[in-house]
Amino acid sequence: MEKINKVNQYTIYDRVITTVMIVICFFALYPVWYTIIISFNDSNDAMLGGIYWLPRKFGVESYKTVFQDKTIINAFIITILRTVIGTVTSVVFTAMVAYAFSKKHIMCNKFYTILGTITMFFSGGLIPYFITLKNIGLYDNFLVYIIPSLFNFWNMIIFMAFFRELPAGLEESAKLDGANDMTVFIRIVIPLSMPVLATIALFNGVAHWNDYFTGVMYINKAELQPIQTYLYRIVASASASKAVVSMPIGVSAQQVSSQSVRLATMVVTTFPIICIYPFLQKYFVKGILVGSIKG
Repeated sequence: MEKINKVNQYTIYDRVITTVMIVICFFALYPVWYTIIISFNDSNDAMLGGIYWLPRKFGVESYKTVFQDKTIINAFIITILRTVIGTVTSVVFTAMVAYAFSKKHIMCNKFYTILGTITMFFSGGLIPYFITLKNIGLYDNFLVYIIPSLFNFWNMIIFMAFFRELPAGLEESAKLDGANDMTVFIRIVIPLSMPVLATIALFNGVAHWNDYFTGVMYINKAELQPIQTYLYRIVASASASKAVVSMPIGVSAQQVSSQSVRLATMVVTTFPIICIYPFLQKYFVKGILVGSIKG
């Protein structure tokens, strides 16, 4: 009887937890679904309200406006470039620094580790940071997306914890065969570190893709702003319709509204990262666990 009661208790508990999680997932996902159906609905019809689950009058005029606007296309190109270049350079640079710091014989290793840990909790502030970037020529420069994000101390800790647990015999045997540190790093360490590399790449890729603040603070040229900054300015603008510079051929101003264009831009902006994230999710979890356990 006690075993039966325990089984029933666990079953009831599981059902309650499942129900709560379903409710939470619904409240988390419904705004995304609502954005999608409104963006695919005719803008004039959407302004009447009453749309909750499916588009009432299907239309793609808002997406035509988005994809034929040269400013939006240019912003997409900037975002893709900064995401690809920024992710690759950051992962490579951080991995190289972490590999050096994983060697305990490096001079002042502990001192620099403590110094880097302090920077995780304290910073010089936004104004000194802005002045520094401007003085070194990164204001209104594409490299402002790349150089400041080359190194992240938290990512270095994850890399370092992983590298320290790699078998020392692999490096020793390679060096006996005449390999130097760079050869060992490229040919032995990197191939063995794919889970943690994918994890850090996911961190950096999502951060670059979602970042709008850098474009707002350090970019004044319209041709250098990423799509997230463009979207931010559309949403934040009191007259969002002015942010749409051109209308595609065959689409009149009455066929789209500022709201429909905003929502369509949101969908187009988030769609790529939503598609990529599930494929990297397994590496994300595995890399974090490996780094934490081995550290």
